[in-house]
Amino acid sequence: MNKPELNIVISDSGWEKALPCIDDLCKQVFATTFTFMVKEEPSELFATKATLVVNLSLSNDEEVHRLNKEFRNMDKPTNVLSFANVDAPDFEEELANSTEVLELGDIIIALETLEREAQEQSISLQDHLSHLLVHGLLHLLGYDHQEDDEAEHMESLEVKILQQLNIKNPYEE
Repeated sequence: MNKPELNIVISDSGWEKALPCIDDLCKQVFATTFTFMVKEEPSELFATKATLVVNLSLSNDEEVHRLNKEFRNMDKPTNVLSFANVDAPDFEEELANSTEVLELGDIIIALETLEREAQEQSISLQDHLSHLLVHGLLHLLGYDHQEDDEAEHMESLEVKILQQLNIKNPYEE
């Protein structure tokens, strides 16, 4: 695998006001997540010669609400949406044949929901964003939390990655 790439689009100026070093933070979380996963959870995905690309949109409640309604039939905003290409029927073929670039998918995070949740949970915006980005990245890598055992495994990976970033376990009461 070539070095993975993170494309960041900041579509709401509030992000840069809330977290002035937003680009650096996202790149650090991205690099830490991939480094951890390559070492601890090896998969075919990491054996590809293609550059793995993730698109991150730092957006707002209005945009996430629209996407959540359109793609998940949920008429409300949410904190993070992930659109994973690993779920596409032709992804295995694309993985086998891709030599240059392989898009893993898109992550969209809503600023207002992130701010509200961070305040409710008494955690920093930086830590909460880091958690949501790790969560979204794991979805793009094929992890899910629909079943209890899947959820436990995904949460344990999140906790271990967040520990690498010196962020405490978000699932502890």
